[in-house]
Amino acid sequence: MGDVELAEALRRQGISDTRVLEVIRELDRAAFVPESMRDVAGQDSPLPIGHGQTISQPFIVAFMTQALNLQPGERVLEIGTGSGYQTAVLARLGAEVYTIESLPELAGPARARLERMGFEGIHFRVGDGSAGWPEDAPFDAILGTAAPERLPPALYQQLRPGGRLVLPVGPRHGSQELIRVTRPSRGEAPQVEKLLGVRFVPMTSSPPPGFVH
Repeated sequence: MGDVELAEALRRQGISDTRVLEVIRELDRAAFVPESMRDVAGQDSPLPIGHGQTISQPFIVAFMTQALNLQPGERVLEIGTGSGYQTAVLARLGAEVYTIESLPELAGPARARLERMGFEGIHFRVGDGSAGWPEDAPFDAILGTAAPERLPPALYQQLRPGGRLVLPVGPRHGSQELIRVTRPSRGEAPQVEKLLGVRFVPMTSSPPPGFVH
């Protein structure tokens, strides 16, 4: 059972990527939330998943995914596995997903859930997301579902030329911005776009000052 009504609501809110909408339509968000939350899983709102973490609002999931402009076969690094919903969206788009979760209490169940649902080609790690996954870099795209105060330099360095990075940045209790950073094909400065005001849980490790603030 998928989320047909949810996908239609997202389309009305301006999500235009038909591939993203189709994935939202096919996935059952209720499978990624605690049993007590399943009756409201089809609503366009964030929901608690335990351990102080949330599953993002579906509009934000769709908006961030659309902003990545993923193509089948691209390699994407996800920072913050959570319950695995965003991971599933990326995988259903045909990406090879590398996903990092700092909390073992979430990472284990998310991996079991995705494997039980038949997902393949997803690489899992428990650790500090701000450090990325250097031994398997570079990536075509990077998506963060937790907010560092500044863009971690290691993540930008792990983008291939032409790669896109979408993540929220800002303080825990202050204003956060969803940004998209594109790494140029040559040595020019990165292209940084501010997309949307957002509020995300903090990334567990605060990176040192980098080139984006």
